[in-house]
Amino acid sequence: MLLETEFPPDVRVENEIAALAEAGHEIHLACATRKNRPAEERCGEALVHRITISRFVYRSSVGALKFPFYFNFWRKFVNDLMLKEKFDAIHVHDLPLSIVGAEIKGEKGIPLIIDLHENWPGLLSISSHTRTIMGRLLCNIEQWKAYEKKYLQAADKVIVVVDEAAERLKKIPVPEKNLVVVSNTLNISGFPEPGEKEKRSSERKILIYEGGLTYHRGVQYVIQALSKIRHLAGSIEFRIVGAGNYLEELKSLSGRLQLNEMVRFLGWQPQKIVYEEIGKADLAVIPHIKSSHTDSTIPHKLFHYMYAGLPILVSNCDPLGRIIKETSTGYVYQFDDVDELAGKIESFLISGSSLKPANGREWVERKYNWDVDKKRLVEAYNALQQ
Repeated sequence: MLLETEFPPDVRVENEIAALAEAGHEIHLACATRKNRPAEERCGEALVHRITISRFVYRSSVGALKFPFYFNFWRKFVNDLMLKEKFDAIHVHDLPLSIVGAEIKGEKGIPLIIDLHENWPGLLSISSHTRTIMGRLLCNIEQWKAYEKKYLQAADKVIVVVDEAAERLKKIPVPEKNLVVVSNTLNISGFPEPGEKEKRSSERKILIYEGGLTYHRGVQYVIQALSKIRHLAGSIEFRIVGAGNYLEELKSLSGRLQLNEMVRFLGWQPQKIVYEEIGKADLAVIPHIKSSHTDSTIPHKLFHYMYAGLPILVSNCDPLGRIIKETSTGYVYQFDDVDELAGKIESFLISGSSLKPANGREWVERKYNWDVDKKRLVEAYNALQQ
């Protein structure tokens, strides 16, 4: 496996490694580090090989299609591993290192699996670092679309996280027989039970958002919506658990709208605390801005909220809307309609809701769990051996 980022942690990669090891495969994972971590160590069921990446090479990834530094760095690292080990397949996490995987496939004659955690061209089109003047010069979205087409068509299997992503790739076209949906569902095994409801001195209801804080996550629309129902300041508390490059702007917005009594920023928290906060909440929100990226991915936290039995408000991104409507575990709103969102929040937390909170947990236990998805991953590997 090739992974550009630090490992661990990465829940999706950890789940895939455990599933493949359980099926009898031996996994080596090659990744980069900027934290002076060991060059080689065993993490769970995988032997992890690390290389220290300099700030220059790390930052050159944005212009990887124009300049060779980044890909050459990975080529040398992976080729050195190939001299020491014999591998039967190469599994690339996310699009950028697909070229390295394809070259190894050509040289060694082994199958190539490309595992798309994201719609990469879609993500680049909304990322802040690619929207600057320098970012636009270094990162051409059309070039990334052409790169995606070339290397996905060269892969033996392409793994995606949601049905909508598979439909998008069929139009490239990627052969349907090569597409495998392995979603970001919840690994119930060992997952903690949701925390008990907080003992409160008042009847204040808790709305929660957990995750990264960037512009395209859309938390700013939730804060704006709360300004429409500021008369309920004593009845609602919005807890934001997470960090990111948009955090200070969100704090500033909350201050300008005089919502500091309603909005609490809890910062980044370890998973144990996150689970406890989810257990205390009355309502969850996933307010992502609708885009080509969010219309072809699914956040892991959706299934956390469902398993906790929370009603969920989601923006009208295609996969979010589809699952919420299928499971009747929440409501969908137009992502930038703050009046609609304000009305939904007030309806849920003040007027009450007809939703049955247990629905979400039942759906996770029956369908949206890792035991279901890992079978598709293992079957894809079995097909490569036939």
